[in-house]
Amino acid sequence: MPRANRHHIPGYIWHITHRCHKKEFLLKFARDRRRWIGWLFEAKKRYGLSILNYTVTSNHIHLLVLDNGGYDTIPRSIQLIAGRTGQQYNQRKERKGAFWEDRYHATAVESDDHLAQCMVYIDMNMVRAGVVKHPQEWSFCGYHEIQKPKERYGIIDYRRLIALLHMRNIEELQELQMAWVVEALSSERLGRESKWTESIAVGSEHFVSATKERLGIRARGRYMVGKNGAFELREAANSYSVNLDAKNDVVRPKNMYVWDGIV
Repeated sequence: MPRANRHHIPGYIWHITHRCHKKEFLLKFARDRRRWIGWLFEAKKRYGLSILNYTVTSNHIHLLVLDNGGYDTIPRSIQLIAGRTGQQYNQRKERKGAFWEDRYHATAVESDDHLAQCMVYIDMNMVRAGVVKHPQEWSFCGYHEIQKPKERYGIIDYRRLIALLHMRNIEELQELQMAWVVEALSSERLGRESKWTESIAVGSEHFVSATKERLGIRARGRYMVGKNGAFELREAANSYSVNLDAKNDVVRPKNMYVWDGIV
């Protein structure tokens, strides 16, 4: 899979996915998911990472960010978050070896209806896995924070997200986010969509075509697919698979710890 900084384009929205080494359940305990979120907050403070949404599962993460033009912001942030999370886990468990897969995948997302669809896809992750019945039951995610904003240690960049979705205020964002989830639940659109985790870009034909052109030689061998206003820039890549077992109690939301003060 491609590294996010290899496809760096300033001003783009990126959906980043990163999985644990060999799909192991290294984030199965709430304390480790809380640590990852804690370091995500630290990346926001240190590097100005603009975070639009996220979710932490038991063996992978989803992170939706806006590239604010700082060339090293995203790669340095991922290095900090992934490195410190893995280091602390290995120290606690007296473990050696890799915590993460060596590569994380980044998909460029257009800032319109495609952004809204990507938001819902991230929100519905643990519902697809069968761990919860509604995103509000999983506290390790942006949905939970958007619906119940934190007074301290807030992570979501509400101002940017509201602007990108062409909304007026956070109340409208909360209302529409709930409506999107209700629609997804009622339509049973719970299947995995590879475009969000394997494509280089997702959006309109113009957006995907322009992205390919901006990537230049780095887009060699990539090809566009799509119809009815939804297009992808694809490449041959290993399938990004999730291996979640809803029967595993340790991934349930009740297994929870407070992370305030960790960073």
